[in-house]
Amino acid sequence: MPDVLLIDDDASFQAALTELVRAEGFSVEGAGSLGEARAYLSKHTPDLALVDLKLPDGSGLELLPEIQNGATEVILITGHATVDSAVEALRSGASDYLTKPVDIPRLKSVLANVVRRRELREEIQALRGTLRSLGHFGPLIGSSPPMQAVYDMIARVAPTDATVLVQGESGTGKELVAQTLHGLSRRRKGPFVALNCSAVSPQLIESELFGHERGSFTGAARTHKGYFERAEGGTLFLDEVSEMPIELQVRLLRVLETSIVARVGGETELKVDVRVVAATNREPGQAVADGKLREDLLYRLSVFPIRLPALRERAGDVELLAGAFLAEFNAAEGTRKGISRAALELLRGHSWPGNVRELKNAVHRAFILADEEISPGHLPLLRAQITNGPQAEEPGAGGMVQLRVGCPLAEAERRLILATLHEHGGNKEKTAKALGISLKTLYNKLNRYKTISAL
Repeated sequence: MPDVLLIDDDASFQAALTELVRAEGFSVEGAGSLGEARAYLSKHTPDLALVDLKLPDGSGLELLPEIQNGATEVILITGHATVDSAVEALRSGASDYLTKPVDIPRLKSVLANVVRRRELREEIQALRGTLRSLGHFGPLIGSSPPMQAVYDMIARVAPTDATVLVQGESGTGKELVAQTLHGLSRRRKGPFVALNCSAVSPQLIESELFGHERGSFTGAARTHKGYFERAEGGTLFLDEVSEMPIELQVRLLRVLETSIVARVGGETELKVDVRVVAATNREPGQAVADGKLREDLLYRLSVFPIRLPALRERAGDVELLAGAFLAEFNAAEGTRKGISRAALELLRGHSWPGNVRELKNAVHRAFILADEEISPGHLPLLRAQITNGPQAEEPGAGGMVQLRVGCPLAEAERRLILATLHEHGGNKEKTAKALGISLKTLYNKLNRYKTISAL
């Protein structure tokens, strides 16, 4: 039986809420102060903690850092709700907050989710080991440490209803993260709806999000359901949320806080049950500083932030991704094309400024060009970035080689070897000695560079 810790100093309120929670199939323990709560938490880990904001010996917010164990969900309860207190609660780690008098249907919804979240955590834990050994986690592909860290965060937050903000460069797969969160949540049987806020004109985005009534504006010939209504019972993914008009962000914040929407031109308020996952390719703090994102909305969206690494930060994942994309194209076309080691070397040496999207497009183009096996000749755009043959490239001033941050190790090694060869006038023995490698190793590397550029 799942258990709830109810922390509130109002005895009558605590008694009434205890009766309600027990009626939903939970065991309940009560605490009337921070001290009593700490005594209980030192020995037990409840599934849910309902925490009053104002307690006799301090603020309920003081408990949040102590409860953040990954297994306990925290809901703040307050009779004096303000935007500031809500933002502070969310920043401190609460997944949501309720106001007094408590909205009973909303509380029942919270309680109904607790058991399902516990079951999902167990399912995810079982899946994680198997999927990771194959380099897959839902639709995400990658076995590098940065991606393993992302999988850990997804597994932790997916069973909850917390809003998630995914930050990462264009092409890193932010929508795939949102789909994975949805697929591992209790909402997975509900709809997954995605809206790219940068792809909708500022004049239409309000109508797209919240819907509109017939005749509410010129051209509104019929009633239109917005994305919030279409995502009922599921997940709404707001991509590039920092591109949303700043004046509309106020209304989005209110919907996130109240779960109530009203169509444009309508008077009826509609209750919605939607989990929001947002994404941006901007650094969130900078977006706030630039006036592109409201600070209070940022706090509401980033209850649980996830940063998705760029492909250049994921050493070893390029080959795994390329193989997965090739298998996908082979399955779609009924072919059995392969990829040469030289082509894989070329893929590994590229910096991929367009990230996973650029890699997939490059493999797709090469797949179309190749008959049986992808070779470097089928990757002309990448070949153009490699010098012709092992001719040494000249070092910069002071005998220095300049490398951009994130330059792949294979490319850094190639440039260093060729620059050192140039510095020693093409003398391979001196070059090998300066680099601390054997002459045979140097010849092998130079021959490989020559082979790649000649193909």
